[in-house]
Parts: sequence; C-alpha cells; structure tokens
Amino acid sequence: MTQHQAPPTDPAGADSGLGTRPRPADGSPLPRPAVVTLVGNPRPGSRTLGAAQAVAARVADHLGLAARPAEAGSTGSASAPGNPGNPGTATIDLAEIAAEILTPVHPRADAAREVVAGATVLVVATPVYKGSYTGLLKAFLDLYGPEGLAGVVAVPVVVSGNPAHALAGEVHLRPLLVELGATVPARTLALLDSQLGEAELASTVDAWLDRAGGPLLRAASAAVGQDVPTHQTAPELAEVTR
Repeated sequence: MTQHQAPPTDPAGADSGLGTRPRPADGSPLPRPAVVTLVGNPRPGSRTLGAAQAVAARVADHLGLAARPAEAGSTGSASAPGNPGNPGTATIDLAEIAAEILTPVHPRADAAREVVAGATVLVVATPVYKGSYTGLLKAFLDLYGPEGLAGVVAVPVVVSGNPAHALAGEVHLRPLLVELGATVPARTLALLDSQLGEAELASTVDAWLDRAGGPLLRAASAAVGQDVPTHQTAPELAEVTR
C-alpha cells in the first residue's frame, strides 16, 4: 500500500476546503464526529452517495447518534460545511476532491482524511468496479499509514448492478479496512441498483440491521469505552460520543 506523508496541519484549524474547524475556546480537542460517510464513486452526487447517506442516517438512528450535536466543521460534502439533514453526521464525497488526491500537496484530501479517521462509525460506500472497489477509494485510503483507521468502526457498503457481485465487499473492501486497523463487526451491506428506490432501500437496510445491529452496537460501544448489554439499544452511546 502506497503511503503519502501528510503535510503539517494548522493546530488552530485552518480552512481546509472542508470548512473551517476552529478549536474550542477552552483549547480542548475537537469531539469526534459520530457517523461519517465516505463515498468512492467518481461521479459527484451519485446514487451511491444517496444510498450511503441513507445507510448512515439509519445506522446513526440505530445507535442513538442521530441527534448528536455536530462537530465544528463537520461537512455535508467534501467542500461544503454543515449537514442540515443530520447535524451529527459528516459526508466525504471523494468525487469532489478526486483531482488532488494523487497530487504531491492535497490539503482537502488531508482534511477529509482527518475527518474519516476521527469517526466513531464510518460508512464506506463504493460501486463495484471490475469486481472490486473503485480506484478512487483505494487512492484515498492509500493516504493512511498502518493502523490509520484504528478505533474506527467501519460499515462497508457496495452497490452493483449484478447479484453475482454481492461478495465484492467481503472479498475486497472488508480486508482493506481491517488492514488499516478498522473494526468491521458486520458483513458488508450489498445493494443492487434496483434496490436504491427509497422504500426498497429502507427495507433492505432494515433487514441488514436486523442481523448487523447487535454486533455494530457492541463494537461502537467498545470504541467509545461504553459497556452496553446486548439486549439494550444505545441511547447511552450518544452521551459518550458527545
């Protein structure tokens, strides 16, 4: 895996192109974003993006994080501050910063890298391209060194037009996230293009959460140092991640 040395960042929180991230007045560290969505489709505003945001919103709701106050500088996209739909989440659409990811200096990609690495839960979505994830997603994840996503609970999501590609996330994307140190407690959510309508997407995600919700809750609770019994939901988790 190629590794790129990130340039020094302004400790005060310079404008990164992802929105200014001012440090709190008392000098304390910025809180971690609750749920971050990372989208590797090279087309801006793709259907993959819409599906990933819907998954992230449902996951945040399941974990009791949907109403969590936003991190200063959390983003609705890779260039626009704020996420009015859910202030407790942030979205990185890599299509918006694709042109600079492989350049020697990439401040917006570095800012996105920090947001992703600081997530409690990371939804990583990609269309299936030649049986695997996209080169754009791989190029971005190559910016991390070993254990670059340590402490992050990852939810891999793949979107394809063919049911034969359903295992692409398990075979390719999941091992990549684990190599970077992320915890991946549940199987990849595999979506077909035909399932991206609002109603069918909601039912598909809910069916996946019926199986994945327990492991996801336990992993997210462990990531923030909170013991949650397996029979409970997670309103306590929202308090711990504030």
